[in-house]
Amino acid sequence: MKKLLIGAVCFVFLLASNSFAGEKTYINGIDANFPPFSYVDKNGNPTGFDVQAINWIAKKMGFKVIHKPMDWDGIIPNLLAKKIDMIAAGMSITPEREKVVNFTIPYWEIKQVMVVKKGSNLTVEDILKGKKILGVQRGTSEAKWLEKNKKKHGWNFQLRYYDSAPLAVVDLVNGRIDAAAMDDAPAYDAARKKPVKVIGTFGMPAERFGYAVRKQDKKLLNTLNTGLRLLMKDPYWQKLIKKYHPGR
Repeated sequence: MKKLLIGAVCFVFLLASNSFAGEKTYINGIDANFPPFSYVDKNGNPTGFDVQAINWIAKKMGFKVIHKPMDWDGIIPNLLAKKIDMIAAGMSITPEREKVVNFTIPYWEIKQVMVVKKGSNLTVEDILKGKKILGVQRGTSEAKWLEKNKKKHGWNFQLRYYDSAPLAVVDLVNGRIDAAAMDDAPAYDAARKKPVKVIGTFGMPAERFGYAVRKQDKKLLNTLNTGLRLLMKDPYWQKLIKKYHPGR
């Protein structure tokens, strides 16, 4: 009887273990200061458009997700080093990045714009061709585009690098820089909260966002693609857009 009881307990434990093991946990690397896509709120909790979207996908597709904030310029190296499993945090799909990671289907189109202090009469041309200080987040596609085209066109502006676009906005408000370049979503988010305004695009082609995974993680890529397609057909998608991208 004792042996049978022990065997039954072991069997139940095995079933429970298999059930627990069946729910995979993935770590999502995020930018901690990239509203409205990903950021850490005042209570220390990761949130934002992409964070809430991947939470929905995780629940729908049967896995758990942990959001890990980290420096943006090191986020792909961290993915390749297996310190995180995915990047769902407003990452532009670029040819350079596609060489080292795989992207899901696109879920958002973004334009890069310039932001100046409210009351400023500066134009995009003034900033590009004048001796102005332009803030930009390091490691971003807009930073690389500006670096490349500054040399190509002989533009006279000076680039100043920041860990995040909101930090560039802080310096802009305080008069330490003349303008900041960033994606349009965080730019309009800043314009709703700070005394700054968007003055337009600066010649960089529009980009699309996707979730990034390692090249070998085909199963995860398929899971995320399926989840994204389901989400974008669900009413919750429009709720997220209304919440994080008002007026879109």
